[in-house]
Amino acid sequence: MHDIKEEKRARVLDPIDRVSEVIFGLLMAMTFIGSLSVATAGQETVRTMMVTALGCNLAWGLADAVMYLVRTVTDRTRNRTLFLRLCKETNAASGQALIAGALPPRIAAAAGNEGLEMIRRRMLEFSDAPIPPRLRLDDFKGAFGIFLLVTLATFPVVVPFMLLHQVAVAIRVSNMVALGMLFLAGWALARYAGGSRWRGGTVMAITGTLLMLAIMALGG
Repeated sequence: MHDIKEEKRARVLDPIDRVSEVIFGLLMAMTFIGSLSVATAGQETVRTMMVTALGCNLAWGLADAVMYLVRTVTDRTRNRTLFLRLCKETNAASGQALIAGALPPRIAAAAGNEGLEMIRRRMLEFSDAPIPPRLRLDDFKGAFGIFLLVTLATFPVVVPFMLLHQVAVAIRVSNMVALGMLFLAGWALARYAGGSRWRGGTVMAITGTLLMLAIMALGG
């Protein structure tokens, strides 16, 4: 049971998922800001933009949170089904094939028949361990965390419009903040992957900007 909790916690705190949620929320907010016209945008237009951007990210944050719970239940049910099939399988080769199918191809190949058989036997030792597919409190905490990440990603790029009265200056500052956040997101992903952090940050900043332009070109 302890191992199940640790696996679940690791999934909730997965750096790739968390950074991706921040990037997604940031891109949505940048799309609305990018639609502002320096020449015609007034305070009322800016206020409408901020409310719309926040509302959009609230909606998408809620959708992402719900889909996270759906994915969690689906993965847990699949793992339970695989475990039950393994327990009922009397043929060692068939059991090894089930395990190999659930592992990444390179890991399965590296494990070989002996490694797969060792895993099969160890799993059969826990054949009486319950694996309930239902959602737990930590799952809802993870979903709430996703909702917060997507929603809070709106505020750093919106704050300049709250503090600065000149729309043109606020847009420039907001864009700089957004680029900085994209760079830090790429830095974090590169650090997690063990790659070049400066290259990861630069590529993410460029990629995020291109994505924002593409989203705007397609109608936002």
